[in-house]
Amino acid sequence: MSAARSARDGFTAGLVPILVGAAVVAVVCVASVTVDGLAPGSVALSVAFVAMIAVGEVVRISLPGDRETAPIGAAGALAFALVPMYDQTPQTYSVAQVVAVTTVAIALGSIPHLAVGRGVRVDEFARRILVVAFVAAVFRPLLASGAVSYDVSKSLAMIMAAVALAGTVLDGVLDALLRAARDHSPLRTALLDGVRASAGIGSAVAVTGVLIALATPVMGIWALPVLALPLLLTQFSFRRYAAIRQTYLQTIRALSRVTEVGGYTETGHARRVSRLAVAMGRELGLSERELVDLEYAALMHDIGQLSLAEPIPGGATTVVSPEEQRQIAAQGGAVIRQTGVMDQVAVIVERQADPWRPRHGVSDDTLPLESRIIRVANSFDDLVGASVETDRWLQALERLSLGTVREFDPRVVETLSRIVERQSVLAPL
Repeated sequence: MSAARSARDGFTAGLVPILVGAAVVAVVCVASVTVDGLAPGSVALSVAFVAMIAVGEVVRISLPGDRETAPIGAAGALAFALVPMYDQTPQTYSVAQVVAVTTVAIALGSIPHLAVGRGVRVDEFARRILVVAFVAAVFRPLLASGAVSYDVSKSLAMIMAAVALAGTVLDGVLDALLRAARDHSPLRTALLDGVRASAGIGSAVAVTGVLIALATPVMGIWALPVLALPLLLTQFSFRRYAAIRQTYLQTIRALSRVTEVGGYTETGHARRVSRLAVAMGRELGLSERELVDLEYAALMHDIGQLSLAEPIPGGATTVVSPEEQRQIAAQGGAVIRQTGVMDQVAVIVERQADPWRPRHGVSDDTLPLESRIIRVANSFDDLVGASVETDRWLQALERLSLGTVREFDPRVVETLSRIVERQSVLAPL
């Protein structure tokens, strides 16, 4: 079996158990509630939570790192799994009803996105279903068995908080498993990134869910909009932050085209190098913060060519002398450093022309991994350009492999080889 086929099978094997598990849980629960109906005294409450979760899904947000989240919907699903009483009536509805209400609500909230062609992330859908099923499976039996009182109390709040925390941890683990399978990144890196990403919005979701569940016996359905409002404002703040990050990236992408417009590099070179570098960095275990710096550096790695009196033929820095390559890199780093806010990006660009083994057999441990990645990605694109011919890709890989004696980090070249082989089966770069 080829390396590409093995990678594709590994990707599928990592996702299938989670997706199938969530699908089975959702279908069984919806079917059970369809047959048995909603629990007595829970119809109005169920409808209210369907509305809240659906609205939360409609206003879901995209965060840096290719993450999608629906804080309002997630808090509503969590709260519904934890509600002990409503309208002075103990809520005895089952785990199946919690999952069914959540499933239907997410499906309804996805309709507007589908109508405008945005699509739905099935893996995110599956993760939410499994998390709410877990929380409900832990908490609802405690209520039904009498181990936990239906009356609001300090002990009940502590138990809810503990269950919500466990659900948040499970959400982070599932997110890491899904991202590791989808992006071919190390599980440890995916877990750490997940913890950082969910530290803010994840804790806000958990706290809001518990507060709504505790307030519903007293405030009734009004607890949903009143206590969800602060989370909605928090969501707007995260949306604004994500928009600023996206604008920043778009600005850097526009600046990276200066060398193309000026005839110093081929059209699309910076974007191709950037995409390839980020793919390698992710697979090599760089954190999301490091991947951002890597993407910025890859987009601007050729900006030092603007200091040249005459453009290099084809913009391929691999054809010029090592000394000239280092001068171009140093000029690019100096330009970036003048921004005053991207010092690490400047270092990456400055060191991109340095060889992996400056002295035969001795590697340079001070050379940033990001610089090594850009050197390999840039050389590969200089050799293949926008070509989608597999033979040309493989020939370029062979040339890079020969350069691992001194110029290129063998681990980076090996990672590039895996990515290229996957692309040759699945789609062009």
